[in-house]
Amino acid sequence: MTRKKYWATVIKQHQMILMILPAIAYFVTFCYVPLWGWYMAFVEYKLGRPFYQQTFVGLHYFRELFKDFRFYNALKNTVVMSALGISINGFIMPIFFAVILNEVRLLRFKKTVQTISYLPHFVSWVVVAGIVIQSLSPSTGIINEILVKLRILKDPINFLAFEKYFYAVITISSLWKSLGWNSIIFIAAIAGVDQELYEAAHVDGASRLRRIWHITLPSIRPTIIIIFIISISGLISGGFEPQMLLSNPLTTEKAEVLYLYALKYGVTLLRFSFGTAIGIFQSVIAVSLMLFANGFFKRFTDDSLI
Repeated sequence: MTRKKYWATVIKQHQMILMILPAIAYFVTFCYVPLWGWYMAFVEYKLGRPFYQQTFVGLHYFRELFKDFRFYNALKNTVVMSALGISINGFIMPIFFAVILNEVRLLRFKKTVQTISYLPHFVSWVVVAGIVIQSLSPSTGIINEILVKLRILKDPINFLAFEKYFYAVITISSLWKSLGWNSIIFIAAIAGVDQELYEAAHVDGASRLRRIWHITLPSIRPTIIIIFIISISGLISGGFEPQMLLSNPLTTEKAEVLYLYALKYGVTLLRFSFGTAIGIFQSVIAVSLMLFANGFFKRFTDDSLI
């Protein structure tokens, strides 16, 4: 493209460019400018001192991080809970919910269910944690009451007091909170499928399950792949709100994820350099995972992010 054509295109699309400028300004201000703070991971950072007076220590805090056994426990917890969250909460259940909702023919009922499923997303994790704690209470919790009446349990169990139940509690709680919201994009993708394909399949005698398997799922495959590529970068993050709010001294070992590890052994102890090193590790791994997933799907399918 020549320079003259380039500026002609800019002038022609100036309204679009002006519309995107606030988004660019947001990302530059809040995502890229703060990256200057990464220098703290390579110095013995002391509050109140200017940059040029900080003592350079190189990779000291990274070596300290990789020698700490607590780091590997936090990394394991983060990966396990993130993998459960991405697979179950991010794809399996939202896709299943979107497909089932698409098959409902009563429009009013469909809209009602869809609206109700969105509501938990707007509820604070503090409130959700309170609901979960009350529901799982061994004395007044409705979950224990149901399980005992169904004779699945002989006596009530304090689920939050056992480490072996912690992953499941976090996964199910997150599923209840995010199912409707995570299914929005899949519902939108299904709505864009050509209805003539369903009509042709119906004429050929295909059952609903066959129409779902051979039309719905293949049609939304590009959306699934793009969302997966974006989501895979969160494998090393895992959040921290549910883990922090639903944990207790009995489940600390399973609840400690990288964010809580950085908060506990970095920020709380005023070890800002150590905390920054943890953040850099997470960012580098997240970008690497996303690029790997994108390259994999780009090589073996026609769908990729970039």
